[in-house]
Amino acid sequence: MQRNHYDEDQLAFGDAVRTFIDKEITPHYLEWEAAGLAPRELFTAAGANGFLGMQIPEEYGGGGVADFRFNQVLAEELALAGIGGAGLGLTLHNDICLPYFLHYCTDEQKRRWLPGIASGELITAVAMTEPGAGSDLAGIRTWARPDGDDLIVNGAKTFITNGINADLVITAVRTSDHPHQGLSLVVLERGTPGFERGRNLDKLGLHSQDTAELSFTDVRVPQRNVLGALGAGFLSLVSNLPQERMSLALSSHASARAALNWTVEYVRQRKAFGNPLGALQNTRFELAELATEVDVTQAYLDRCVLALNAGDLTAEDAAKAKWWATELQGRAVDRCLQLHGGYGYMQEYPIARAYADARVSRIYGGATEVMKEIIGRSLKLG
Repeated sequence: MQRNHYDEDQLAFGDAVRTFIDKEITPHYLEWEAAGLAPRELFTAAGANGFLGMQIPEEYGGGGVADFRFNQVLAEELALAGIGGAGLGLTLHNDICLPYFLHYCTDEQKRRWLPGIASGELITAVAMTEPGAGSDLAGIRTWARPDGDDLIVNGAKTFITNGINADLVITAVRTSDHPHQGLSLVVLERGTPGFERGRNLDKLGLHSQDTAELSFTDVRVPQRNVLGALGAGFLSLVSNLPQERMSLALSSHASARAALNWTVEYVRQRKAFGNPLGALQNTRFELAELATEVDVTQAYLDRCVLALNAGDLTAEDAAKAKWWATELQGRAVDRCLQLHGGYGYMQEYPIARAYADARVSRIYGGATEVMKEIIGRSLKLG
């Protein structure tokens, strides 16, 4: 079925992204995976090529185009190239962190931060998860107490994507005891005394994506670093969740398509019992099912992106996209690895790395069980 989702601008953007990936990422990716970190130069190179801050107004150095299809193109091309770790750092910067700066910054904050976000010189992260609080935002216990014109922040965060590289960390803090109205967002900047990064966490997959523990000990933050109003943090976080979940869904779906593509090519070449694996009925049936699921899911995700552009994407529809696409990714990489046989277990094959990378997709950004709860509540069952 023909896909008419993109116009000429997005198609040209996709060509440029593929060229960038082939030149700047693919030759170095396995080195970054072994090092457990993508270099900061990846962000500045992406910024120089116009792949960061596409929605940032031109006056601040961005693309000035509020069309999430450009973000979708970038997410798809990164995933199709099999570079999930490094790719996640870029999509998190663009899709998940940037909206907070666009929607809640004062004019002074925009002048201070947006140019660096667009150029890649200021790498961003968002810190919500704590050792004792994951999907339940009301359980956040990092405190920010007023002290004159400053806030004094104490607490800890964990599983923070871009945590090692980040210069600006959007941090969810508690400013009162109210479970929801007591949450605020503050931006902690690299080098602030008392703001410490722990180890780069040793994960099952996504090795080139730095994921860190952060700790705050009497960190003095000027109140001019508050994003939005004090006490409005919960609403700010919740309002951005549909776009965050769409970003994760798009990357997961493209990863499933990548697994399908690699496997189709592999079974055409690999022989068993004197014939290509692809000639076996079981292989054809397995890949026919996956090809159908991938294409059907594509249609839903494209509709969701258009709804996001129009401001009509609901939390429930984004939750459907996130849980379905991430579960599809898990099924796809598992079945495709099986069709690779023993070679699928070797790290030199991208399907092996994709298998390890995929597992967390059903956890971060809201676990599958949380997504189903959001959808179930919308049905008003009782």
